[in-house]
Amino acid sequence: MRSFQLPSGTRLPVFGIGTWRMGESARQRRHELEAVRCALDLGYPLIDTAEMYGEGVAEEIVGKALAGRRRRPFLVSKVYPHNATRGGTVAACERSLKRMGIERIDLYLLHWRGGVRLAETFEAFLRLREAGKIGDFGVSNFDLGDMEEAARLDKGLTASNQVLYCLSRRGPEFDLLPWMRQRSMPLMAYSPLDQGRLLGKSALKKLAAEVGCTPAQLALAWLLTQPGVVTIPKSSTRERVKENLGALEVTLSRDILAELDRAFPRPATKQSLAML
Repeated sequence: MRSFQLPSGTRLPVFGIGTWRMGESARQRRHELEAVRCALDLGYPLIDTAEMYGEGVAEEIVGKALAGRRRRPFLVSKVYPHNATRGGTVAACERSLKRMGIERIDLYLLHWRGGVRLAETFEAFLRLREAGKIGDFGVSNFDLGDMEEAARLDKGLTASNQVLYCLSRRGPEFDLLPWMRQRSMPLMAYSPLDQGRLLGKSALKKLAAEVGCTPAQLALAWLLTQPGVVTIPKSSTRERVKENLGALEVTLSRDILAELDRAFPRPATKQSLAML
């Protein structure tokens, strides 16, 4: 599977499973655990989670899925903005490590911009990196101006930026994604199916039928054709985990890509960064 080299030298895979909204319902936790275990059984190389998801329960689910495995995937987690002080970041990371039963988070992100000075958060990230608690660090939900500030502060150590990006929300293509590509910094696309809203689009259904795949696979395959992009679809069922993985086998012709551009146009002007 394709991957991107991060500042530490480790590789970030282009595809994985997300866990947003996991851990919020006790009745769903068994199914969510089965889904994450299924993803690992199938060879998903990346899991994305956060202390915010289910207030830590999603990380606990990830930990249970990892238990007893000799090999583990690349792990991404995030710190709440209100925890992102010098001491708070370190303490939050320690809690995340404990919930997942691991010794190191491969990529640790500031979940979104909050009231704590970015320089203070980055100082904590560097402290965690030096201690071996994290491999690389980055941000999430940062628009171009925030990214430029981050670049000035950490001198090129920001490893990635995770934002909302999909066929129906192409705003990052105007300026943020080109800026990141110039710096070989991968963009992590969350909610690649726009929380399921994309799947009902008639144009997507029509083109998926032409390609011979499902609408979800087409939407994910499109993201995988975008240079410098990683995607992390959340899946709560074994069936959807298997379906999403099938996107890696989908090949899109230039004609299909052009049809997708017509159905879901590129941004012609700057758009505010969308968040969910």
